[in-house]
Amino acid sequence: MIQVLFVEDHAIVREGLKQILADTNDIVIADEAVNGEEALDKIKERNFDVVVLDISMPGRSGLEVLKELKGLHPKLPVLMLSMYPEELYAIRSFKSGASGYLSKESATTELITAIRRVSSGGKYISPSLAESLAVNLQEDDGNPPHARLSEREYQILCLIAAGKAGKEIAADLKLSAKTVSTYRTRVLDKMGMKTNAELTHYALQNKLVF
Repeated sequence: MIQVLFVEDHAIVREGLKQILADTNDIVIADEAVNGEEALDKIKERNFDVVVLDISMPGRSGLEVLKELKGLHPKLPVLMLSMYPEELYAIRSFKSGASGYLSKESATTELITAIRRVSSGGKYISPSLAESLAVNLQEDDGNPPHARLSEREYQILCLIAAGKAGKEIAADLKLSAKTVSTYRTRVLDKMGMKTNAELTHYALQNKLVF
């Protein structure tokens, strides 16, 4: 039996994912967590076969939690679950140690296969992502400016480029407006830019948003 820890802050999403797995006889939701800190505590207390980790949560991002989790249990398979398009965070997820990456839109048809794949030691990527990964990894010889950003800074960059205002970003990430403003200042400084328009132009040119 594959013991799964679900890390997702929205109860409705957790219930939906549990319904998807309800008819399987080899996968069980062993426990749930609503944020990264709770997930790390549960992982320290007991063993799981797979962790399904939401990439966008209150406080620390899923990618930050992933890095710490892999430091604690390098061999524990982690399947990242995201509301964002695959191309935005998939490559960063795999480089941080994820075993799979799944969009919430495709979870209804691919979640069971993905969990089984990563639990057996494999990697899970959708066919559309496979081609994108191949192209990006071949081109990853240099270090573009956005590679200098932390995971949270990169997230802020993408949300700004997607047209989100500071208050919207704060609400989405459950951060204060002041914290978002601080991150924005760091992003601009690291990228050598002065305005949101410059960030947006860069993100579009580099296909960070669509």
